[in-house]
Amino acid sequence: MVNYGIIDDDPVCRRMLESIIEESNLGEIVTTSPGGEDAIEDILETNPQVVLIDLLMPGIDGINLIMELKKLGYKGNFIMISQIDNKDMVAEAYKNGIEFFIHKPINRAEVTAVIENVEVKLKLNQSLYTIKKSLSHLDIVPTPASNPPTNTNHSVTSIVQNILMSIGIIGESGSNDIITAMEILVKKNYTFNNLPPLKDLYEMIAIHHNSLIGESELKREVKAIEQRIRRSVMTALTNLASLGLTDYTNPKFEHYASLLFDFQDVRLKMNELKSEVSKTSGVKINIKKFLQVLYVETLDKLNAM
Repeated sequence: MVNYGIIDDDPVCRRMLESIIEESNLGEIVTTSPGGEDAIEDILETNPQVVLIDLLMPGIDGINLIMELKKLGYKGNFIMISQIDNKDMVAEAYKNGIEFFIHKPINRAEVTAVIENVEVKLKLNQSLYTIKKSLSHLDIVPTPASNPPTNTNHSVTSIVQNILMSIGIIGESGSNDIITAMEILVKKNYTFNNLPPLKDLYEMIAIHHNSLIGESELKREVKAIEQRIRRSVMTALTNLASLGLTDYTNPKFEHYASLLFDFQDVRLKMNELKSEVSKTSGVKINIKKFLQVLYVETLDKLNAM
């Protein structure tokens, strides 16, 4: 069971979060604090896996408190609690490692969904650690000329197809490029945190499709692959945001929305769809993160087979 710390100067907010987490059996609260220097001592002493922390607090604000905790060696995860949509402050939070937000006023459904997604991330990281640990004991060094067994190729293709189907982009033109990218990464045995630059990956995809492609044609095809994948990823974001508007507790939304995308962008896209405006809301997609997380998810499922 995941254990949590809560830092918020509002005692009502602390009690609400504590109640939601414990009543929904989401984990155990090991410390709560109104902030300040005492909060730092409490977190370092109890060492919770996840800290829910308010953005705006008197004295030390949430971002500076996070920076101080990291300097002192805390390695856990953070969920930012915020009642503002100031883009600069949100951007600063992302720079300091915040991937998940809970917006005030506190909503039980959102708290539950965000915390469950954090737990998915923790389990994914643990699975990845297990995979890396098992691979580190192998003496086999793969070479570019060696080919994995056919059934492994087939497994990777099936796994990625199922994921893309779950997020509604299996029919998109870029889905084949994404599937090929995952097959290449698995075949070449890349580690999740050392993937090739996107341009290099796109070139690999193009050459995989046509090994005799010329240099000038390769440049055009790389650009086309980039555009196809970007459109597909944006469609996935739109599909998940639409699903979240219809059913915030849908398992696919809960699992993939903040796993494949920054949840702030998911919320922006949801607001855009909800208001039905033609002007974009400034939603940005991180293609590298999408492919990186998809690769980790693929490895995790492949390892479980």
